[in-house]
Amino acid sequence: MQGVFVVDHPLVQHKLTLMREVDRSTKGFRQLLNEIGMLLCYEVTRDLPTELTEIETPLCKMQAPILAGKKLVLAPILRAGVGFLDGMLELVPSARVAHVGLYRDPATLVAVEYYFKAPHDLHDRLVIVTDPMLATANSATAAVERLKERGAKDIRFVCLLAAPEGIAKLRGEHPDVTIWTASIDERLNEHGYIVPGLGDAGDRMYGTR
Repeated sequence: MQGVFVVDHPLVQHKLTLMREVDRSTKGFRQLLNEIGMLLCYEVTRDLPTELTEIETPLCKMQAPILAGKKLVLAPILRAGVGFLDGMLELVPSARVAHVGLYRDPATLVAVEYYFKAPHDLHDRLVIVTDPMLATANSATAAVERLKERGAKDIRFVCLLAAPEGIAKLRGEHPDVTIWTASIDERLNEHGYIVPGLGDAGDRMYGTR
């Protein structure tokens, strides 16, 4: 699919399989999500621009690459998107963090905003939106729209699982936003859950299922 990247690294796929298991503990699920967050961050940032700077090694001076421009912004969709955050910050500790609070109305499946806080200069930064599940994409499209309203111009979306319906909606409404995922699953069920999926990621992270 155009604009969609499936991260098929063996470690990502192995950890995802463990997370899908119904009897995986809350602690184990949360730890695996943290680890996959770091691995996905590595993939989604592989084309960040660099510039040369002069440093001195124990042996001599040299020109070496460092990241160029302003640091990126991580934008987890609350609450489940926070599961990626620690792993990503381990990899990019200088990243700024935006928080987008949305919940899915159980009757209409429409995303309802309850909190938003972001850096003021999003227009100068790469913004990586995170949410484990891209199901109906109602939350994802609402989050991206809100970040664009704040000035974001370069946005990428990172998820653990994506449904074809969610991909179609997000790409349809925001074709400039690329999607990075560990798996494209079969479909959505009548309740808007990804099948085969792994259940409700937020409930499994926090033990509220």
